[in-house]
Parts: sequence; structure tokens; C-alpha cells
Amino acid sequence: MKQFRVLGSGCASCKQTMALIEQVAAQRGVAIGLEKIESLQQIVAYGVLSTPAVVLDGVVVHAGGIPAREQVEQWLA
Repeated sequence: MKQFRVLGSGCASCKQTMALIEQVAAQRGVAIGLEKIESLQQIVAYGVLSTPAVVLDGVVVHAGGIPAREQVEQWLA
């Protein structure tokens, strides 16, 4: 199971990013783990300077905005 973490303060873009990952996973029938990280210390520990950011299996794969649906689909492929 792929483990996603969305890093961010809880802004609208962070919420949209979480919803997008959930939607694509549900449409593809892929089981995922999804966690929201709002702690500034934890976000900085990943080296992320702009949010929302997406961490997949411990690796930052996106930062600085809502990822494209196609990008999320690639992560779940």
C-alpha cells in the first residue's frame, strides 16, 4: 500500500490536494494510506519550503501547489 502525506497548514489548496489523491485512488480501486501533516517542524524536516507538498513512501514528490490529476495517476500506477 502506498503511503501519502500531504504537508501544509490546512489551507484550501492542501484540502484540495488531499481530496484529489483520495478521488483518484478510489476511482482506480487502489488502497492508500493518507495522512495530513500540519506541524511546521515536520514540514521543514522534509526540506519543503512551499506547500502543499506531497510525500509518497517517504519521498517528497511534489511541492508548491495542487498536483495535476495526471501526476497523481502516475503515482498510483
